[in-house]
Amino acid sequence: MALPRHTLKLRVLPGTYAYARLEPGFAEPAWAEDETFSLRMRTKTEQCIVCPDSSVPPGVKKESPWKIIGIDATLDFNQVGIIASLAVPLAEAGLSIAPIASFDTDYLLIREPDLARAIEVLLGAGHSVANP
Repeated sequence: MALPRHTLKLRVLPGTYAYARLEPGFAEPAWAEDETFSLRMRTKTEQCIVCPDSSVPPGVKKESPWKIIGIDATLDFNQVGIIASLAVPLAEAGLSIAPIASFDTDYLLIREPDLARAIEVLLGAGHSVANP
């Protein structure tokens, strides 16, 4: 079965982001809040925070710098292959991503040094990209 192919409008969010890791019992830190993009996920073994790189205090374990590419549309939960339409061409180009879904849409985190190449690949796959 062939994967569905979508042509998507994408936008690059301003700023540079980090994945930070805290122990699961820590309270949500105030430094993690951001009006443009922030995410907190807690499991039994960790607490993961995606927030502006500059907000993460020294001593907190983090991976950075990341850029965020968002789908500029409200998506239906029944749509199939949205992330695959982005992930497959990026994977074929050897680019790693970290996908994140919100209630309304999806986002890709891509390492900042790979952003220009990722945009080139996504444009080549038929997508459009604003704010590169």
